[in-house]
Amino acid sequence: MPYDTDPRLLRAFLAVAEELHFTRAAARLYVAQQALSRDIRRLERELGAALFVRTTRQVALTADGARLLPLARRVLAAHDELAATFRAAPERPLLVDVGVPIGTAHGVLEAARERVPDSCELVARFHSGLTGAAAEVAAGRLDVSFGRIAALPPAVRAGLEHQPVRLEPMAVLLREDHPLAARPAVALAELAGETLYAAAGNPQTAEWTDLAERLFTGRGIATAEPFPEIEGSQEFVRVVRKRGWSVLASVEFIEVPGMVLRPLVDPVPLSPVSMVWRRGLRHQGLDALRASARELAEKQGWLARPGNAWWLPEGDARVMGIRG
Repeated sequence: MPYDTDPRLLRAFLAVAEELHFTRAAARLYVAQQALSRDIRRLERELGAALFVRTTRQVALTADGARLLPLARRVLAAHDELAATFRAAPERPLLVDVGVPIGTAHGVLEAARERVPDSCELVARFHSGLTGAAAEVAAGRLDVSFGRIAALPPAVRAGLEHQPVRLEPMAVLLREDHPLAARPAVALAELAGETLYAAAGNPQTAEWTDLAERLFTGRGIATAEPFPEIEGSQEFVRVVRKRGWSVLASVEFIEVPGMVLRPLVDPVPLSPVSMVWRRGLRHQGLDALRASARELAEKQGWLARPGNAWWLPEGDARVMGIRG
């Protein structure tokens, strides 16, 4: 007997031996009856023995066929056990930081969930900034996050991969009674003399505070003094309303009662959003996120610059693939 008998031939033999009917055995294996007969003849040639007695009315095992039956069952059971032992385990849930349940990252996550099978779970996390989330990604406690990667330290960036997703226009959140609140848009020059909250004092969002300070420099806009990290949208609303802050934000932002969101113009400041993940990560959920981000960016024009009057730090422009 050869040492390399194809398990497929043994499965063909087992189906016929148990069904004692070639048509039923072929249906059980989802193969054509002609292919099944060919496999049986091949197995008989390899073993040098006839395994079945065939007549026009019935199929029966020969003595050699009866001798092979328990052996074939044991071999196939061992083969199945081997395959099950080394079969790839189901993919674990992918942990995705979206910051808040609104905006760019949340939109990409929702689109990706439509692309994956039910067995692939994309679980949302709500970190307040990429600086903090990047440390979690590097440590393996988080898989994917979104934000301004150019501001991360080089040593942190070295362990990450990223994909540009959006150049998100920035906005200002104003009290309803603020003199600029009635405007459809607010020019940056009109904020001279204002103090805006930009998450100073929150180490988790250092990349956002840095972007704000770069934007404010030379424009007479002050950054609100450092304040402890504010966790959760409800607490953010409470603190902002109590302190009467104006807030630097993005054009998609949580609703704050008693305040209005106005886009910034002349020039339009852009917040660069990349999708960030641990270098070497492989997961079908990551593939779906990347595909969804590319599709949304193309359909929504997320990576297009708004005419000639826009602002973005040079280092961020390079990271986002903008030249000139």
